[in-house]
Amino acid sequence: MKCIVAIFLFISLSAMAQKPTIYGIGDSTMANKPLANENPERGWGQMLPQFLTANVVFENRAVNGRSTKSFIDLKLWDAVYNSLKKGDYVFIQFGHNDGKVTDSTRYTNPHTAYRHNLIRFVTESREKGATPIIFSSITRRNFNEQGVLISTHTDYTLEARLVAQEYKVPFVDMEYYTELLEIKYGPEKSKQLHLHSKAGEIPFFPEGKEDNTHLSVEGATAIAKIAIAELKKSKLDLVQYIKD
Repeated sequence: MKCIVAIFLFISLSAMAQKPTIYGIGDSTMANKPLANENPERGWGQMLPQFLTANVVFENRAVNGRSTKSFIDLKLWDAVYNSLKKGDYVFIQFGHNDGKVTDSTRYTNPHTAYRHNLIRFVTESREKGATPIIFSSITRRNFNEQGVLISTHTDYTLEARLVAQEYKVPFVDMEYYTELLEIKYGPEKSKQLHLHSKAGEIPFFPEGKEDNTHLSVEGATAIAKIAIAELKKSKLDLVQYIKD
């Protein structure tokens, strides 16, 4: 009897081991957020698993505050690289923190270091037989007085697109599609996509909050849906792991 149980367990573990894994690497807009104390913040990667089948594993390795530089320097990429196996996928989305010109531990020149860091993620993923997919950064809620949404990512999105073209990497232009989302909501209603509250309104933010970068449950869910919708249009094998 023990032998039968051991065999069944071995078969089950082997089947699980064969499942492809999607690794999400990026910053706080993608990262998992703690759920304790009714925290209203979410990362869009945190909401993604609900749209995936049980035949794939989603490992969200995105971390708050990371740029391509700090993700590499802190050995976070090494940890992903060492875990990659043939058939896996790597969702790559950076840019928000690469533009931090006041922080030498995170800043990257978009045309040099940022570009080459993206190339490293792509080439090393492929070395392991994994498929990299580049996502441009999601937009910030940055409307001017005339109600025009102004981009804050500029050359980072451009370089992400150029690397994808040059290295023939699937590319999801999240900045464009999230711009459409913000504009559809409009300057006022788009606050619902982010973290906006008055003092005493939300216990987690007793002094109030005005954050136009990070996401509410509504915002993170909407953006995860955008990612899924764009991936469905691709010819990647990954599509089979997306729920209908």
